[in-house]
Amino acid sequence: MKFHRQKVEDQGINLTPLIDVVFLLLIFFMVSTTFTKETHLSIDLPEAVGEQSSELPEQIEILISAEGSYSINGKALVNSKAATLKSALEKTSEGNNKIPLVITADAKTPHQAVVQAMDAAGQLGFTHLSITTRQPEPEK
Repeated sequence: MKFHRQKVEDQGINLTPLIDVVFLLLIFFMVSTTFTKETHLSIDLPEAVGEQSSELPEQIEILISAEGSYSINGKALVNSKAATLKSALEKTSEGNNKIPLVITADAKTPHQAVVQAMDAAGQLGFTHLSITTRQPEPEK
């Protein structure tokens, strides 16, 4: 007797566990991902709109270059240390801290250099402090 075997059709690969694993991975990555939004401040220094102040006959001007080096009344300092700046301010003012002090800094000057100049002036007791700016260019 010859028994005929029934032909078994190829059932294929069961995709259900594979789909489950893919969905689990998708959910894991969606939950564990952090979305950060980086914000950048757009600052255009040093422009200001306002009346120009009248020049005072006697004043001390601190010039700060783009690299952060100082000069007082046009005389360059040997280094950019706070102690050097303080001693030069004392020598220039001759102990009179009532003289107006003007800080003129390049727009690309590091903020630390400007703060250091303001701190040195504050430590010496200067109260009349101003920062120079330029008028913004008219829009076209």
